[in-house]
Amino acid sequence: MQPRVLIVTNLFADPWNPSRATFNQQQFERLAHKLDVSVLVPVSWMSVLRRPFAYRRLRRAAVERWPFVDYVIFWYVPGIGRRLHAACLFLSLLLQRMPTFLPRRWDCVLASWGYPDAVAVSAATWLTGTPFVAKVHGSDINAFALEPARRAQIRWALNRAHHVVAVSQALAARLGEIGVAPERTSVLYNGVDPRRFHPVPQPEAKQALGFETHERIVLFVGNVQASKGCAELLEAFAALAARMPELRLVYAGAGPQTSALQSKTGDLGLDARVRFVGRTPHDQLVRWFGAADVLCLPSHAEGVPNVVLEAMACGTPVVATDVGGISEVLPAYAGVMVPPRDVSALEAGLFTALHAEWDRERIVRHAASFDWDDNVSRLESLLRDAARSETNK
Repeated sequence: MQPRVLIVTNLFADPWNPSRATFNQQQFERLAHKLDVSVLVPVSWMSVLRRPFAYRRLRRAAVERWPFVDYVIFWYVPGIGRRLHAACLFLSLLLQRMPTFLPRRWDCVLASWGYPDAVAVSAATWLTGTPFVAKVHGSDINAFALEPARRAQIRWALNRAHHVVAVSQALAARLGEIGVAPERTSVLYNGVDPRRFHPVPQPEAKQALGFETHERIVLFVGNVQASKGCAELLEAFAALAARMPELRLVYAGAGPQTSALQSKTGDLGLDARVRFVGRTPHDQLVRWFGAADVLCLPSHAEGVPNVVLEAMACGTPVVATDVGGISEVLPAYAGVMVPPRDVSALEAGLFTALHAEWDRERIVRHAASFDWDDNVSRLESLLRDAARSETNK
């Protein structure tokens, strides 16, 4: 009989965004072939309240797509600070899914996100005595642990975990800095699916997306928000555009900064050269990577973003900021690293990348080393080890 594993995470497809956290979708779907997996996804009550009928309809569609997934409403008090969110999530889980937690139906529980998910799950499993594994990704540690109250909660939770999975060496080091025992931590880089992300002929990809073959494309993929460096990217592009009339910029994603960037684009007179294509289904990104001359990810903070791995799997060079674990996966022959929040450095890095001769086949071979099968096998081993610790008591 396969170990029964409950995964609690806000990082998964939700009723409004089926492409949310595709790295977890890919990992957990593969894990479900090896273990008896169920996924519980907290959804903000404010989102549900704004569109209650849409939530019910979209939730049914999501559960049809992901039969091992359930959704729970995350009740919290807005405006009082995030330091109480873990307590609110803990109560939300127990009050709505008490039968799920209390009878110890699971051999192991995995929380994928440091705060509030891992803290709430740590408290719930403390009540039931169920083994607990945590997976952390980036800003859940790098940003949230800067605040003392949340740092203390994260440290308590992760030091209760049987294993802590970090997506980069840099993140594992940061865990040690905030007081998480190093012997608990394992580094598992995310993988990339070569069946979905692979080289495609660039002229054909450009033509299919409405570009001329002579146009040069800088591509951004992700949440369009300040912390992703989207404003700095537009400034750097504007400076380059004056020297490179064939240059185009594409934002593939949605987020709170979209309207402001669109307005700024108009002010700069670049409406014809900047495209905002909105949230793009994951299985359609291969064409965008294929059309792009360079992927740019100028984030202020990161773990190891899968978009970098996916771009490299398509043979596309990357310009990214030297934050988190990006330097661990992006060698000099695959891209250019620049400091964060530095528009001049970003402009120079893009110029260098756009005028370099890249060995795209070598980039693809490098990306192939980030293998989902190996990642999932190692995660399975950690979960089985945690489950055995309960059996052996």
